[in-house]
Amino acid sequence: MPSTLTNSHASSTYGANPVKKGEVRLNEMGSEVVEGYTCKPKDYDPNRPIMHYKTLLLLCDDERCGKAGKTDKASELREILKDMGLNKGENRIKVSRTGCYGACRFRQVCQVTENTQANGNPNNNAIWLRHTHNFKEEDWRRIFTLLSTDQDLKNELEEKHFIPMKVYE
Repeated sequence: MPSTLTNSHASSTYGANPVKKGEVRLNEMGSEVVEGYTCKPKDYDPNRPIMHYKTLLLLCDDERCGKAGKTDKASELREILKDMGLNKGENRIKVSRTGCYGACRFRQVCQVTENTQANGNPNNNAIWLRHTHNFKEEDWRRIFTLLSTDQDLKNELEEKHFIPMKVYE
């Protein structure tokens, strides 16, 4: 059977699109992907650094949050980031699915984490967004633009988008 070469992020169903038998696919780091997986490299190199990101969005995709929007939100966001050119490079924004944060009343939640060891904005670090399943594409594009240009989300978005955090003294 002849192989086909595709990029692991070429499909909008990334995450639910494992490599099939005889298919050759490269992940974002340029490594060949193991059959049955979407991005796991065939040749493991323990010394290879991870791909730089400026901002990491941790999107709850557990039972309640994942059902809130009834769509594959992580894949949708990755497609928007690719379209904006923010899926690689110095201002790369990475989206990762997570399990439950225990904040179901605010579903679908998303934690913003900035890479402050590199070029991340510390003012956007550890910010929690709520009801993100209601965000429209233009809302996400605005958020991604704000993050990539180091603008403070708390100064630019309405307070209703943020989860209040109790700090213990």
